[in-house]
Amino acid sequence: MKVVVGLGNPGKRYEGTRHNVGFAVIDLMARCPEAGPFASRFDAAIAERRSNAEKVLLVKPQTFMNLSGQAVRQVVDFYQVPLTDLLVICDDVNLPVGQLRIRARGSHGGHRGLQDIQRHLGTTEYARLRIGVGQPEAGDLADYVLDRFRPAERSVIEEAIQRAAQAVEVWLHRGIAACMNEFNAPSGSKKKSDPAKE
Repeated sequence: MKVVVGLGNPGKRYEGTRHNVGFAVIDLMARCPEAGPFASRFDAAIAERRSNAEKVLLVKPQTFMNLSGQAVRQVVDFYQVPLTDLLVICDDVNLPVGQLRIRARGSHGGHRGLQDIQRHLGTTEYARLRIGVGQPEAGDLADYVLDRFRPAERSVIEEAIQRAAQAVEVWLHRGIAACMNEFNAPSGSKKKSDPAKE
């Protein structure tokens, strides 16, 4: 079994916000014919699908971002999932809008969701896929990540969500090294969104 966790905040208020790109990837993956409906378990919305006869759990914690580790720990413990079979998807303000970065392990980098997962698991030894959402030109960072993308950014982030779902499929079938090699683009190789305000 493999577990793919997309981070975000539950509720319509947060749909389409920068902080919810992890949810968006999970929702996209759950649309495939092999996926079942979401059900509420372990403080999360969880859909099951098959990948080469292996069960895959698509997980959206419903505890809000800063408490994401609670749901992740429950799923990992109940199913006795090795952390090598866990992938977490989240936003990253330190990457340009739309750029992907996959790592086999690493620090939380200031991301509150990853920080809570690290606290609950007691380790940084799990894979993560970060999706760049850029930084605000001015104002509060918390308000920025809870806001929606500007019109000029939407096509870029939609493409990034599609590519992130493809990256997850590579991770499922070929592992983290192949995923990193294929989707960690060199700096500056991805088209950035227009920084001008709309």
